[in-house]
Amino acid sequence: MKVLIFGSGGREHALAWAVARSERVTEIVCAPGNGGMAAIARLVPVSLSDLASMIAVALGERPGLVIVGPELPLALGLVDALQQRGMRVFGPTRSAAMLETSKSFAKRFLQRHQIPTANYAVCTTVDEAEKAIELFHAPIVVKADGLAAGKGVLICPSRREALEAARGLFSGKLLGTPEEQLVIEEFLEGEEVSFLCLADGTHVAPLAAAQDHKRIGEGDTGPNTGGMGVYSTDSILDAEMTQWILKHIAQPTIAGMAREETPFVGVLYIGLMMTPRGPQVLEFNARFGDPETQAILVRLESDLVEALEACIDGRLKETELRWKPGASACVIASSAGYPGNYRTGLEITGLDSAGQLADADVRVFHSGTVLVGGKLVTGGGRVLGVTAAAATLHEALENAYAALDKVGFEGMYFRRDIGHRALKNTGN
Repeated sequence: MKVLIFGSGGREHALAWAVARSERVTEIVCAPGNGGMAAIARLVPVSLSDLASMIAVALGERPGLVIVGPELPLALGLVDALQQRGMRVFGPTRSAAMLETSKSFAKRFLQRHQIPTANYAVCTTVDEAEKAIELFHAPIVVKADGLAAGKGVLICPSRREALEAARGLFSGKLLGTPEEQLVIEEFLEGEEVSFLCLADGTHVAPLAAAQDHKRIGEGDTGPNTGGMGVYSTDSILDAEMTQWILKHIAQPTIAGMAREETPFVGVLYIGLMMTPRGPQVLEFNARFGDPETQAILVRLESDLVEALEACIDGRLKETELRWKPGASACVIASSAGYPGNYRTGLEITGLDSAGQLADADVRVFHSGTVLVGGKLVTGGGRVLGVTAAAATLHEALENAYAALDKVGFEGMYFRRDIGHRALKNTGN
């Protein structure tokens, strides 16, 4: 089977790696892919913001399975377009993907279906935002309604700063394009957990839980990023809590989408805050997370392709996902200046050594790399995701950092405290 993967980041590299492990797969095509993915896939140039071009690539390749990685093609309706042309596509339709593409839609959906989430207000003008902000205690969360590459959530220590954030979002000053509406939200305290599950429109199957680190600085300081690292362990959620989340959040979400005639087929990413009043939904994503995917897939023992096809065929209930016990960790190496301005085109060294640590299960997934004249150079803010699986989180992190120390490019930055909260709580 030929598999076509749309995307160019670490998530798609991890997906390609996992897909390549399936005995049924004979060829992998990545569009547009990145420098690291070229080792396991044929790359086809395409713009992920050009629907017609993506359709043309799929029609030209005629794969047995299409996997849509990033959110933008989902928002453009790529899944709908390819399904209409008789292709087997893993991912939600444009209307189902609104769980991610519109924060206001998601919050109203959660309220309609009585799924636990923070109190909120949807605002369409600065005046509305000012009135809503007065109803919340500081700190206050201000969210862009649309896609913002992980940078549209602002935690504001005071009402004044929340109003400034709202003005910046409405004017376009903060994200480059003006928001037509935004969400003002209650600030929730607790531990964040990334809970991902496969969905076939009716049933859900949980993936291994993970915890992301969004802030650029150690100790969870500084601005939000697309994710600076993540870990996955068996102890993040016990079996009882996993079942509670499935029963009260994941399954009601899939059932609610079906009742509203927008069945959700794909990956439902549920960002949770584990609060004193129980798990609360912070956000939905309608696709695999990045960098969660890297840490999760290195723990998956069963065939990913079989599971994705079961979702498309509506037979997920019959499919078993098998996981390696223990832990995994992914640490992101980023360009100096990220998430602000940064340079590209910087040569990367040491990649061969990084993936060859003795007796260590280490993978280097490329997030923002480009092949230029046979050399790998940086091509994005997040450049590499060095990922390790091991019996304990301490060992996984030790191996990931040992591999990272062998890699280099000018200005390379990474956090050295990924998993710090878990290590403090468990000691392993």
